[in-house]
Amino acid sequence: MKKIIVTAKTHPFLIEYLTSKGYHVLYDQAMNYETLKNEIKDAIGVFTTTSITIDKAIIDEAKQLKWFGRLGSGMEHIDVVYAQSKGIQCVSSPEGNCNAVGEMALGMLLNLMRNITTSSNQVKQFIWQRDSNRGIELRGKTVGIIGFGNTGNAFANLLQSFGVNILAYDKYKANYGNNFVVASTLQSIFEEADIVSFHLPLTEEVKYFANLAFFNQFKKNIIVLNTSRGEVINTTDLITALQQQKITACALDVIENEKLKSLSEYQKQQLDILFAMPNVQITPHIAGYSHEALFKMATVLLEKLKL
Repeated sequence: MKKIIVTAKTHPFLIEYLTSKGYHVLYDQAMNYETLKNEIKDAIGVFTTTSITIDKAIIDEAKQLKWFGRLGSGMEHIDVVYAQSKGIQCVSSPEGNCNAVGEMALGMLLNLMRNITTSSNQVKQFIWQRDSNRGIELRGKTVGIIGFGNTGNAFANLLQSFGVNILAYDKYKANYGNNFVVASTLQSIFEEADIVSFHLPLTEEVKYFANLAFFNQFKKNIIVLNTSRGEVINTTDLITALQQQKITACALDVIENEKLKSLSEYQKQQLDILFAMPNVQITPHIAGYSHEALFKMATVLLEKLKL
């Protein structure tokens, strides 16, 4: 019986479907590196997330493996080049959770602009402050979307009805503008944007893409959203830009080190500074983690892998 490994939480449909097709499914939501390295020896496929780094040592043990299926987007935790050199197919499923990410980015933005969390927390303390929580409307603003793949596109689609100007920048795409999105340059985003949203995969090229020099090029004080990867933004420089009010508000669904028990003292200090800022919202990497996305990511991979 052909063996397939699932290393993290997934929709029950995936396990039920694979079992119905006669596969032996090893499903371990808490699987660690060493367990996968041992179990992969006789597997034909692995469904994985970012919970385990799949390096050359693991791939070398995969004598029968045909594919890796990434439940989500972003392949930085898999040595894709090495896997492909061994004839192993590597497939991701950004189509499955892009709408969830787009909705989260929109929710984060409206939350910041209308002081929703801040004012709600005040009312819970019996503080009724209207003037200090007077919000800003989204209509008429210019939104810069950096990275125009599945999630950037989904965010733009949701913004259509808000009467905003959308500038999108993607170094690796051409002819991606349409009747409501302008294919833009970074310079135009620097000059015109009120809001900047990051939708980039994590590669060496984009690590710390957003640093102090980047933030200082904006003509306006901006709102920053990040639903991509924490290391796209240099946290130290983000704090400086917030303190200098180059950034008026910021919502992060991702941070540089999301394993909070392993934070360095400096990383703890950084988070303490961000936590103390009422114009900063941080959520635990849940943008693409809706119930619907869990199902859609599974079905997208089954279709791509022709299982």
